[in-house]
Amino acid sequence: MWWNFVGRTDEEIHKVREDWMTSDRFGEVKGYDGDPLSVLEVPTTQLKARSRVR
Repeated sequence: MWWNFVGRTDEEIHKVREDWMTSDRFGEVKGYDGDPLSVLEVPTTQLKARSRVR
């Protein structure tokens, strides 16, 4: 998970972030007058899945 995105791999997170920034995948929020939210840069280190042990 990064920001509000969930993915199984580092590559999925990068793709979803790009889709968010280019509005290719997510719809428009009707009735909101502000600018779209910007997402933080993904860290340069590779993201890794958390352990399922609790």
